[in-house]
Amino acid sequence: MRRVVVLAALLGAAWFARDADWLDEINPIPFASPHQHYVSTLERAGIADTPLALAWIAASTQALAEPVAVSLPFERQLAFAAERPEAHAFRVTLNRGQRVDVRSYVSTEVPTATFVDVFERGTDGPSHARGSLRSEQYEARDDGDVIVRVQPELLRGGQLRVSLRAAPALRFPVADARLRDLQSAFGDPRDAGRREHEGVDIFAKRGTSVLSATDGVVTRVGEGGLGGRVVWVWDQQRGLRLYYAHLNEQLVATGAVVKAGDVLGTVGNTGNARTTPPHLHFGIYERGTGAIDPYWFIAPAEITTTSSR
Repeated sequence: MRRVVVLAALLGAAWFARDADWLDEINPIPFASPHQHYVSTLERAGIADTPLALAWIAASTQALAEPVAVSLPFERQLAFAAERPEAHAFRVTLNRGQRVDVRSYVSTEVPTATFVDVFERGTDGPSHARGSLRSEQYEARDDGDVIVRVQPELLRGGQLRVSLRAAPALRFPVADARLRDLQSAFGDPRDAGRREHEGVDIFAKRGTSVLSATDGVVTRVGEGGLGGRVVWVWDQQRGLRLYYAHLNEQLVATGAVVKAGDVLGTVGNTGNARTTPPHLHFGIYERGTGAIDPYWFIAPAEITTTSSR
């Protein structure tokens, strides 16, 4: 009889896990992930100390302690059994400006929740960064490793397919451009070594649309100096200033609110680029840091690997 009651309670906890709003109502935990909610649900039901629940919690901890290092893109098909709780963790290396997209696909006889959590690696061990059901996205704020953990709920068996893909955090800022058009890397010497290149150059035909790489606010539309005709956009979410230079035309005004993909102007060669083919100089600046490398923020998905360029 005790086994029947415990199984019923576990199945009830599993049902709660499928509806995050319901979880918030029954067990409000500020900023908690579905995985954390689920563990709390087991505790509130008085079954967190059952052998099966303890094994499930231990599996999540063990996977996090021993992640498998993988390169992106990565995909794996995994079998899991109802009577043997499992969790899987993968360690990936990201460059600042890259995003990892995680997707989990479950094939079971009954609906099954899958918990996807991302952890940053710190000096004191993994620190929980994001978590959700079935899928998750995480943008790297620094170069380094992150751990992705995927765990099906209790009392479910079937097939689990896990997919991890790298993607740029920002939109490519020139319409119809290709990877080969992105030249002149960040840090290249300029003016006989007196200064360094504080961005990347994307070559395109004169008049090609220059697109906002992010949602933001246009803080300056100006002309003069090295950049010629320029547009500055403030990305409040990331605390970054995006710089678009050598424009032929400026098609926005200061104070305009833009979305990623909105047209800011057109490619030209104004300023100190007047002797070069038309191109966009694209830069990213951070308060307290100055110019940072834009490459991984915009590099097309087909080349966003874990290795340095």
